Amino acid sequence: MSDTFFGHPRGLATCFFTEMWERFTYYGMRAVLVLFLVNAVSHGGLGIDDKTAFAIYGLYTAGTFLAALPGGWIADRLIGAQRAVLIGGCAIALGNALLVMSNSPRSFYFGLLVIILGVGLLKPNISAIVGQLYPEGGARLDAGFNLFYIGINVGAVLGPLVTGEAQQLFGSRAGFAAAGLFMALGALQFYLTRRYLGEAGKTTADSPALAGELGPSDAVAGGAVAGGAVPTKPWLGLWVCVAIVASLVGAMYFGLISLNPVSLARSTAGLIVGMAVLYFAYFFLFGKLTREESRHGIVLVVLFVGCALFFSGYEQAGSSMNLFAERYTDRVVSTLHFTLPTEWFQSLNPTYIVVFAPLFAWLWIALAKRHLNPSVPAKFAIGVILMGSGFLVMAAGASIVASGSKVSPSWLIMAYLLHTYGELCLSPVGLSYFTKLAPRRFVGQLMGMWFLAISMGNLIAGLIAGEFDAEHVAAMPGQYLRIVYFSVGLGTILLILSRPVKKLMGRIE
Repeated sequence: MSDTFFGHPRGLATCFFTEMWERFTYYGMRAVLVLFLVNAVSHGGLGIDDKTAFAIYGLYTAGTFLAALPGGWIADRLIGAQRAVLIGGCAIALGNALLVMSNSPRSFYFGLLVIILGVGLLKPNISAIVGQLYPEGGARLDAGFNLFYIGINVGAVLGPLVTGEAQQLFGSRAGFAAAGLFMALGALQFYLTRRYLGEAGKTTADSPALAGELGPSDAVAGGAVAGGAVPTKPWLGLWVCVAIVASLVGAMYFGLISLNPVSLARSTAGLIVGMAVLYFAYFFLFGKLTREESRHGIVLVVLFVGCALFFSGYEQAGSSMNLFAERYTDRVVSTLHFTLPTEWFQSLNPTYIVVFAPLFAWLWIALAKRHLNPSVPAKFAIGVILMGSGFLVMAAGASIVASGSKVSPSWLIMAYLLHTYGELCLSPVGLSYFTKLAPRRFVGQLMGMWFLAISMGNLIAGLIAGEFDAEHVAAMPGQYLRIVYFSVGLGTILLILSRPVKKLMGRIE
């Protein structure tokens, strides 16, 4: 077997296929989850009402991003990224198996929790390993991440197609079985080929291998000990947290604590908002910032808010828009005598990304050569406005539904296209500029805040979707229009503020 992968370290292939199957599982789950929850028990589902199902969806998608914060810490301080990825992949496969075997909503929720914990261990650390494969950095690292990004989108395209077809052919739980099976294969592939990773992700931040890279003060702060042993204090803290979480989960599972997903989603959203407010208060009041760092911090707050609000609309894809495809879209292709599975619509977004991401990259470069490249705040504003424009399409389609007719798939196809254009304006530049604007001593924390913003958006998305009522179809156009007014209005405000916000960025380009 060749020791290279398209001219890159062979270990990149290990990471490529592991992340491909993880995204396959995530997007496959995203496509089938709400449909399974709302389907009647007689049809193999759980028969949960729409509002509760959307809250569960929001908690699940938000949880996967929240779990990345402790997942990264566990790898850095305790077990190393390689072990974290392997354990995470096994946990995701196990969680899907639990979903297949679940016989009650409570056992189903437990399976979702196991998947969330698995994603939290795998997702941030597989990217960290890719970075460590290129100690020289530079353009070769960028090219490696571009290949890695292809794997992400290949998995995201295939996941809904395979899980959706599995549900059609073998029943409502077959989608979870397919997701679990391919994640298990991905974890097995990682285990069998991880020798190609070398030392990348093998050690923790407290190990002797990294002590020289961190410097003496960092090693002391991390608690490094002689001989490379992991200090007991972080492990003790971890096991205390595990015991607390296990006690709460057990109490909920056995009915000692009532579990209301809608109330839990609202409480969690409030908790995330509180965490964000407290962190930024600490950042500005006690971060010992220079004047320039304070100005950059204001920009980061603006980007945080814009990111959260963007994803609160964007993540309607797997919730309200998914049920729109199921209930109100004419999916019959008469010429082929074939009915499009609802889940297949979830493959549109990653397909659009594969097709249009290179075009957007070219567009920004071309505009920059003519000194017309929009600033980062302006791109955020454009992204939010494009997302709102997608809901204008949905509102028009919903008006047809309210008159008593089903609509063609073209309405959803166009809405997802506009949402993807918005994502390509906002998401890549947001991630990049969070690292550029953050003071070096706060980079890791502020990257966590970026994921916290996405988590908040996912949770709010589930709560917004819960306001759609299948029994009042006539109200649907107005509900979509409210999203349009809010998002386009917010985007316009961000666009107006983009010039003064750009000034706060100073020399950062």
